[in-house]
Amino acid sequence: MKMWNDQILLFILCIPLSPVISADVLHVFGYEGREANVSCPYKKGYQSNKKYFCKNDCSMRDDQITVTQTKNNKYSIYDDRDKQLFTMTISELHYVDAGKYWCGVSRFGRDIYTEVRLHVMPDSCCDNVTKIQSYGEDSVSFSCPYESEHQNNLKYVCRGKQPSTCLQQALITSDNKHNGQFTLTDDKMSRKFTVTINSLTHKDSGLYLCGVHKITGLDVFSAVELEVKDALLPIVVYILPATLAVLLILTVTLVMVYKSKFYKGADADISMKGKNTEAGEAKSLDHIYENRTSEVRAMLDFSEQQSNDHVYDNEDGNNVYYEFTAPEHIYCNQ
Repeated sequence: MKMWNDQILLFILCIPLSPVISADVLHVFGYEGREANVSCPYKKGYQSNKKYFCKNDCSMRDDQITVTQTKNNKYSIYDDRDKQLFTMTISELHYVDAGKYWCGVSRFGRDIYTEVRLHVMPDSCCDNVTKIQSYGEDSVSFSCPYESEHQNNLKYVCRGKQPSTCLQQALITSDNKHNGQFTLTDDKMSRKFTVTINSLTHKDSGLYLCGVHKITGLDVFSAVELEVKDALLPIVVYILPATLAVLLILTVTLVMVYKSKFYKGADADISMKGKNTEAGEAKSLDHIYENRTSEVRAMLDFSEQQSNDHVYDNEDGNNVYYEFTAPEHIYCNQ
């Protein structure tokens, strides 16, 4: 009987003390420079057992971070026994913190382990940015698409490019669809939500992130860059005088061309009238010359007939005879 007990004890001692590993792998995501929470559940009955975390293979006890070490510069652990869940928080994440971790629950024999994969992502978004423009005092709308499995998830919009703080700094969400100058409408059929910004000013220019909240993993984002230009009214004021100036120049040019053509036509008419007047005056002078010549000839003829007549009646009453010699030539040109 004693030999049999010794064999049982030897058998127990020969059992490898390899850990019991959960089949599920937990994936945890965090942003560089921020913190990540790694939560591991455990079964009822292990509330008083020691809990710990370790990285990689947990080959050394010194690599373990236990619940008793509630907080240090990098790690902190909290055990919620009511929810049977213990959580490790890793602060000031860097890319070197990414990798495989283990959640461990101590017990007699073999500890219980759950594998955790930590992913560290850059706290910046996004590679593709949709650019839009609008004008001051106007309204602008932009749409944010999402996948069909996120139809019922929370949607939101924030300013800036840091996804880690976007939800906490949201300007508007699908739970609160009206907030000041912002309005959000969710079209689940087309799988996109639309954000409208009213009464734009230059302060509204900048980068906006459209976020879709996920229960597990990181939220999904798309980026929109808005540029608000000066209001259209000042632009019209500047353009209008220039347009009027051009129209005025064209009008003056057309008037000058018209007047130039008009004066040329008038000068031609006056020239023709002048020539006609000169011709008429020349004809009139010829006619006058002919009439005067006829009159002079008539006078000469009369003078020749009287050349042999006598003139008397002097003081004595005697007839005094004068003999007129007919002039050879008398010419009158007036």
